[in-house]
Amino acid sequence: MPAPLLSRRDLEFYLYEMFKVEALATRERYEDHNRESFNAALDIAEKIAEDYFVPIRKTVDLNQPDWDGEKVVMIPEIKTAYDAVAEAGLICPDQSYEMGGMQLPLVVASCAMGYITAAASTTNGFHALTAANANLLETHASQDQIDTWVPRLRTGEFAGTMALSEPQAGSSLADMRTKAVAQDDGTYRIFGNKIWISGGDHELSSNIVHAVLARIEGAPPGVKGISMFICPKFLLNEDGSVGARNDVQLAGLFHKMGGRGQTSTALNFGEGEGAVAYLVGEPHQGLRYMFHMMNEARVMVGTSGATLAMAGYQYSLDYAKERPQGRKPSSKDPLADPVMLIEHADVRRMLLAQKAYAEGAWSLCLFASQLVDDWKTHPDEVGRADAFQLLDFLTPIVKTWPSEYGPKANDLAIQVLGGAGYTNEHPVELMYRDNRLNPIHEGTTGIQSLDLLGRKVPQHGMAGYQACLSAIEANLAAAQDRDDCAVMVDALSEALAELKHTTETLLASMVERDIDLALANSAVYLEFFGHVVVGWMWLKQGLVAATALASEPHADDEAFYRGKLQAMNYFARWELPHTRTWGELLRNLDDTPYAMQASWF
Repeated sequence: MPAPLLSRRDLEFYLYEMFKVEALATRERYEDHNRESFNAALDIAEKIAEDYFVPIRKTVDLNQPDWDGEKVVMIPEIKTAYDAVAEAGLICPDQSYEMGGMQLPLVVASCAMGYITAAASTTNGFHALTAANANLLETHASQDQIDTWVPRLRTGEFAGTMALSEPQAGSSLADMRTKAVAQDDGTYRIFGNKIWISGGDHELSSNIVHAVLARIEGAPPGVKGISMFICPKFLLNEDGSVGARNDVQLAGLFHKMGGRGQTSTALNFGEGEGAVAYLVGEPHQGLRYMFHMMNEARVMVGTSGATLAMAGYQYSLDYAKERPQGRKPSSKDPLADPVMLIEHADVRRMLLAQKAYAEGAWSLCLFASQLVDDWKTHPDEVGRADAFQLLDFLTPIVKTWPSEYGPKANDLAIQVLGGAGYTNEHPVELMYRDNRLNPIHEGTTGIQSLDLLGRKVPQHGMAGYQACLSAIEANLAAAQDRDDCAVMVDALSEALAELKHTTETLLASMVERDIDLALANSAVYLEFFGHVVVGWMWLKQGLVAATALASEPHADDEAFYRGKLQAMNYFARWELPHTRTWGELLRNLDDTPYAMQASWF
């Protein structure tokens, strides 16, 4: 029997025990929903994942998209799967009914789409970026632009992208050169080159709507002069039908180590008279608008990293339970039956580490989804503001920790399978290759770390930072007298104190000493803070599990909850101690990498 894509018991634990999503049905937006409809959404997504994506997973990986000189060529099964997702309403299950969505809480939609990501990995990126593009336009575009583009994006008739990076600039958006020239009819003509545009060209939809960053002629230099434009692959006729090809040309395809189901493109805008484009919002506000989509995409990337870690863990766990091999060191009989892999201590170590990474990352991403739900639908204004503040602060961690530790979990999944894990007869090596892309997506780990330490921590009088610490301290106080959580309470309390001390030292050094040196090891600070936050997520899970165990559940549930507590203790004993070393290194402003000279390499 094949391994399940994800553990349904785990999803239900998060939805109904940890995040208590049934309470959301009391809010007006979700009043049509209940546990039955939430489970139905999970069922639909799981069936589509198993029927349309699992059977083609290996074929997609072995047959990358190609360009025949005129169009992108893909295996036809991708189109079939793409349409199945759209027809099921899973492109935007969290969106309003009138926009074609199911109006689900995002935390439920995230669990449902977890099945698609576990089976399809980056092939699902066509839909995910389309949804993010539509959300961006719905927030910042004019009503006429919304009416023209958003409904067709929501249904999957059109696909969407975000076009930021350029060959000479990469992540340095201040150096972008793509220009927009105003026309007498109110439109613009775009001229420039963009690279790494996921889903930038394909034949899956009748049109592709590019959200393009460009400079209007005469705009201020740097990021303050960037505007946003809608630039479609095909222009629309007056009746709304798809018309002539716009001056947007595919310059080439990139073929990455993973993510082979989705196109990664280089696009030329304006090889001829210029690509027709429509300004979104106000001039020179493009980067602010784009951060709406980028931040959504960052949570999406983190969720992808966590989901692939969960899927790899589930597959390797199933394999370890069914594969007999070797005997324990205590066995002296060479004729004794081999034991299952899971009976070996080192295999259990690797499985427990995966569980700690994957479920810690997954709970963090779902927590971010819950914050989005509260930001948009909490019944009082203070609750909405508090949720946004915490979400905004945590976004660099939500993006980065799962995208760094997800591949670590997948690496362990490969090793659990032994030699079989390194072959494409099993999907764990594919999951690793796909997941290894996530640290580069939507801003590298280094960029996210500079954002966290250099901007998010000090901004607004450290309000987001203080809100995060207060939330952690509240859970520590609630767990203070719980013996089952004592190991994590002690470890997390120590790590939190270390974090406070380190943060104070670094902020002072940024002002009083060398800001470049103070920020030089920001990636370590991000990992440090990420460990504290994931330790917090494990404490929250541990509190739920300990409370459930006190009610004497049946044997299967007892084993499930004890597994949660053991994974929590693993993170407390094996992972949080790293924060002592990181804190000391950061407070000492260690300059070993910073002082290394280019000529010394």
